[in-house]
Amino acid sequence: MASVVGIDLGNLGSKVGVARQRGIDIVANEVSNRVTPSLISFGPKARAIGEAAKTMETGNFKNTIGSLKRLVGRSFADPEISEIEKKFINAQLVDASGTVGVSVLYCGEKQTFSATQLLAMYLARLGQIAAKELQQDVTDCVIAVPGWYTEVQRRAVLDSAFISGLNPLRLINDTTAVALGYGITKSDLPPPETPRNVVFVDIGHSNYSVAVVSFAQGQLTVKSTAYDRHFGGRDFDYALVQHFAEEFKGKYKIDVLGNPKATFRLATACERLKKMLSANQEAPLNVESIMNDVDASSKLNREQFETFIAPLLERVHVPLEEALREAQLTTADIHVIEIVGGSTRIPAIKQRIQDFFGKPVSATLNADEAVARGATFACAGLSPRFKLRAFTVNDIATYPIKVSWAPSPEDEGEEPQAVVFPRGNGIPSTKTLKFVRSGPFELEASYADPAALPGRINPWVGKVTIKSVGEAVPATVKVRARLNLHGIFSFESAFVETTQVVEEEVPSETAPAEGEAPVAPQKRQKKVVKKNDMPVIAGGLALDSSILNAQRELEGQMIAEDKLVQDTEDRKNALEEYIYDTRSKLDDRYATFVQPKEKEALGVKLAEAEDWLYTEEGEDAPKSSYVSRLDALKALGDPVAKRYMETEMRPRAAAALRETVNNYLSQAQSEDERFSHITPEDKQKVIEKAAGAQSWLENSLVKISERPKNVDPVITCAEIDKTRDELIYFANPIMTKPKPKADAPPAGANQPPPPPPPKDETMEPSEEAGPTVEEMDVD
Repeated sequence: MASVVGIDLGNLGSKVGVARQRGIDIVANEVSNRVTPSLISFGPKARAIGEAAKTMETGNFKNTIGSLKRLVGRSFADPEISEIEKKFINAQLVDASGTVGVSVLYCGEKQTFSATQLLAMYLARLGQIAAKELQQDVTDCVIAVPGWYTEVQRRAVLDSAFISGLNPLRLINDTTAVALGYGITKSDLPPPETPRNVVFVDIGHSNYSVAVVSFAQGQLTVKSTAYDRHFGGRDFDYALVQHFAEEFKGKYKIDVLGNPKATFRLATACERLKKMLSANQEAPLNVESIMNDVDASSKLNREQFETFIAPLLERVHVPLEEALREAQLTTADIHVIEIVGGSTRIPAIKQRIQDFFGKPVSATLNADEAVARGATFACAGLSPRFKLRAFTVNDIATYPIKVSWAPSPEDEGEEPQAVVFPRGNGIPSTKTLKFVRSGPFELEASYADPAALPGRINPWVGKVTIKSVGEAVPATVKVRARLNLHGIFSFESAFVETTQVVEEEVPSETAPAEGEAPVAPQKRQKKVVKKNDMPVIAGGLALDSSILNAQRELEGQMIAEDKLVQDTEDRKNALEEYIYDTRSKLDDRYATFVQPKEKEALGVKLAEAEDWLYTEEGEDAPKSSYVSRLDALKALGDPVAKRYMETEMRPRAAAALRETVNNYLSQAQSEDERFSHITPEDKQKVIEKAAGAQSWLENSLVKISERPKNVDPVITCAEIDKTRDELIYFANPIMTKPKPKADAPPAGANQPPPPPPPKDETMEPSEEAGPTVEEMDVD
């Protein structure tokens, strides 16, 4: 059964949605949180990802990496990495084969991982969270990414997904995912002639996105998008960090910004303060032992906070204006303004959005989970497992893409380039380019507006070489270029068109008269266009498959190593727990169930295991050592524990057997009409079987009461349960035997129709019956 999973890839934390028959659920991770920190921490034995990395972050911040969403697909030389992203990251950023990576101490060695590998590690963890919820392996998914992602960034996300073992059916722009989650649940959408225009404003941890979307019955159309890539919650936190660092320099004589760990602690406190100020006019800030054994404290009110972030607040209107201008709409044309993202909770931001549109904003969507829900709806729509309400998503491209070529005499002075997919072009989309050539030629694709790209991302997208073009006569060559569902460009194919003139007979409209010679058929010429596929050599930004396969294999090895380390730690903890738990019980609840010799032998073994556990050998032993020592202790301790448990459980087992005996004795001795058809011989058999079970039980319980508790009982609860099961197996068919049917009524008599056969609720459809299709409730 295919998985249906949507992933909101967040910079601070990510959400995972799964589709079920009743709708979309955002699943909780191992600590019951619905958002999983976007962090990876590298330790001396294993990696910690998500919640585990968050726990380790304070003590291991130099080997903990976040901002995966901002790093993937970027080069180390990009100024946005060195000047902006680096201030939010404590780990050492390095060049990893041309892309940005991180250098960390992992398993005692300095190792380098690219951002693509880091994101793969994190996606694999999200896949595990979804798999645990669905109780099946997860592969198919839809991943929501920022709409401003370029070709190289989108391909890097797909590469990361491949390395992690996931299969993205689609990369969906995050604002498009929000719009889908909003529109597919609406039953009151207008007809196409009068669409409803909705502006979606999404301000998260690091990004500000705006989309203008028109909704009509059964469809949504993205009319425009606009972004501020460096506007989000972390920027507000950083403004607070700078303020308090300056305050503490004079108040406590400490330089917080000169100490990475102190800066990290202050940033964590500032994030909490910012959230408190969204609901309160004033809030305190406290950082214990920020540095040099100083406990720093201060307070801030909302008005002061808004003063510190004034430069950011002045930029709120810019993406809104840009989106409306591109959509060719005014604020009066907008029906609804929906806000999502954690940073839209800041009152000053919400107020400025309202002031811009001159109308209240709406918050009907879950601010934190809207993207994940929309991505999951998108995955359900692409899966054969679910039948969704028909709803078409018309998304657009963010950046224009042009194709250029070397000048040729056949071009007759035309410009050797053309914008094939302009900004706002629908996706997916295929265009056919026509060339007249008398020899091989090459096409290159690149972004038409490099200045609009993030940082210094190379505008080059891909190229294709068309071979086997005849040199004698110019041929008409057509090349197909495609912008697929992920928003990724490719040259799909090339073919040459040849026109041939052929003759065909034209049948006569009248038949010859009788005796006349047949009229000779007339002929006419007809042009026939034939298409012949041509060999092409295409190149793009995708990683070589050998590199991807090697990294996928490495990720699989690291997952196995992480699991072994976790299993080893679990066995170590189990051994430690057994030592202390058993020792305390020997003088308490097990006291009357253990013989003196047993207690002495077990005490010695517990002490030996404890001493070994806290030696250098026991601290870092293989899993098998912990397992073997625990098994040796259980061989001595389990008999004692079993006697205690038998004594605790025996009264319930005996009571259940007595109840069953009494039930069958009552039925077999009853004069009730229900049992009148059962023969006396069969009833006597039941009475004897029940009486025998009762006698065995009572005699056994007497023997048990005559023996001390520190020896094994003569019967166990399992034997009592087995005797009860045997009695039921023997007596139930007799006492529930159906009455014989009455004689059939005479023919023609009115008879009620036979009842339908019972439906087998547990039967699953066979493969011949086709896949199971679930109707999803989206209301």
